[in-house]
Amino acid sequence: MDKAIDKYKGIAPAAFIQRELKKKKLSQVSLAGLLAVQPQAINAIVKGHRKLTPEVALKIDLALGLEEGTMAVLQALYETQKVKRLRNLGMRPDLTKLREILFWDTDIKKIDWQKQAAAVIKRIMERGNEEEKQEAIRFYGLPKVEDVLAEQKNGAPLRQTLPSSSKVIE
Repeated sequence: MDKAIDKYKGIAPAAFIQRELKKKKLSQVSLAGLLAVQPQAINAIVKGHRKLTPEVALKIDLALGLEEGTMAVLQALYETQKVKRLRNLGMRPDLTKLREILFWDTDIKKIDWQKQAAAVIKRIMERGNEEEKQEAIRFYGLPKVEDVLAEQKNGAPLRQTLPSSSKVIE
């Protein structure tokens, strides 16, 4: 089960069930019949409006030919991811110091600043002004910024990319 869980870690159980149903050419109604539950209950789970209970998770495991506990573990991992995302919302740079245009291709309020740190640092150091570069250094720390820039292939030399005064602003 470890490989299966790693492969689907963080994926909503609802999305996983939808994909499995499509792969096995089953409808929600037929799955409900196999599980002996109301079709509305399956629909609510597949739409993500209802969490999987351990009982229903086990029934789905058996009906879809999954290892016992797969759906329950996926539900637990998904819930853990949601809690971590909520907890990390406050962990972001001072957005008043970053121009939204730097991140034209995404919603700046939805960026996972930890998970996408390398891309954010590269973007700010390539296209940001002095204040934005200082904010990246303050938020991530000079060692992290230097590491990311050192890994950059064919990038500008570090001395040209960092702001003129690379002191961390407290």
